[in-house]
Amino acid sequence: MRGTRSSKPAAADAPKDAPGSKSKYAVSSKTGEPSKLFILPRSATADARIVSLPHPRSGLPSRYLVCPETGLYEFTKVAAPKTAPRSWLIASVNTDKEKQSRIDSAETAASADLFVATHADPLFLLLPALIDAKATRPSTEQKRLFLSFEDYVDKLPEKSSNLWEIARWPKTKALLESRLAAICDTVDAGDESMFRVSEEKLFSVILSKATRLASGGLPASVEEKFVQKALEAPILLRSLSSVAGPAAGVAATLEGAESGASTPKTESAESQSSAATDGSTLSAVSQPSTAASSFSEDDVAVTTAMTASPEVVQLQRLRVAFNFICASYIPQTIAEQLKQSLSNNAACKTDFEPLDAYMTELEKLRKETMATRPTGDFSRKRVRDEEEDEARLEKKRKMEEDKKRKATESRGVRDLKKVNTTGMKKLSAFFTKK
Repeated sequence: MRGTRSSKPAAADAPKDAPGSKSKYAVSSKTGEPSKLFILPRSATADARIVSLPHPRSGLPSRYLVCPETGLYEFTKVAAPKTAPRSWLIASVNTDKEKQSRIDSAETAASADLFVATHADPLFLLLPALIDAKATRPSTEQKRLFLSFEDYVDKLPEKSSNLWEIARWPKTKALLESRLAAICDTVDAGDESMFRVSEEKLFSVILSKATRLASGGLPASVEEKFVQKALEAPILLRSLSSVAGPAAGVAATLEGAESGASTPKTESAESQSSAATDGSTLSAVSQPSTAASSFSEDDVAVTTAMTASPEVVQLQRLRVAFNFICASYIPQTIAEQLKQSLSNNAACKTDFEPLDAYMTELEKLRKETMATRPTGDFSRKRVRDEEEDEARLEKKRKMEEDKKRKATESRGVRDLKKVNTTGMKKLSAFFTKK
């Protein structure tokens, strides 16, 4: 009897990894550079292009989005923590007339970084050409000449730069020339305008940007670190009940953010004697409760040595915003000139005298309290500073990575590590020249 073979293959003969056998959508594997995810503004037109331009601070090539209609955008990188690796699943969704969504294609991005396009002032791109950033001292107005827009573009780095291409776009060129006119003195030479930078106008424009940034409110992390902690004064604890002993009249302070660790301001001998007669005692907050200075929390009144006024706080916000702009978008030499103008009362219309007086008094107070800090019992654990916290978190992260790596090792790899290799040649010894 002759056996016959069916014309249809058996179900068991079908490949297990055939598309659609496990999932409705198949994600194709990719090789080479991983995909990057960019968030572009909705107002950008189809003529917008991602170009390479020299960064105004460092001069190195950086990526920007240039739209002839809406202007210039810089890319801000939003990265996930390294301790929590993530990826993106990017799908192309097509919606038909019946409002039914259908996924046409899908892919994965190994990197979870986001690049968000935000508005940037094109003025910063041309600033290195307006002022010699390599000069050791500022040039005088007499040494500067009136130059055309094209002359300033020629001064900028040309390596890996598309500035000349976008400068030929009529609307983009008009935008760049209008930003030049905001900080330059201009003269007309026929049909062409000539520009020469004015340090007064430049400082006024940067200060107005810092004012808008400070008035709108700084980010919470910047506000806490560079405003609140920078103006934080020593905190004193005053006992409401009379306590006898050598601890009477001793002041203490919490550590300040800007000066690292600060100590309390010690009263003079006369003020200490008057405090003893009034029945009030100061106790150090950084010290543990001892027999000489021990009282309950209900008997303690917390007082601050200094308190910043709302005017001083707003001036500090303005200075922080100004320094941030200088550190992010302006070459170092030019930034130093602008900071000097900020401290000059003749050039700056904003009076920073209240802030300077407060910071001088605060620094004096911190030095005095540091010099008079008690050297007794330090058994209580002091508050760790930010560097110690970062080192501890880094050590913990490495330990977790080692645990994960050991957990993924096979038994054979673990057994090979236990082998005694004393006296054995390394593998590289067999490939040396004879």
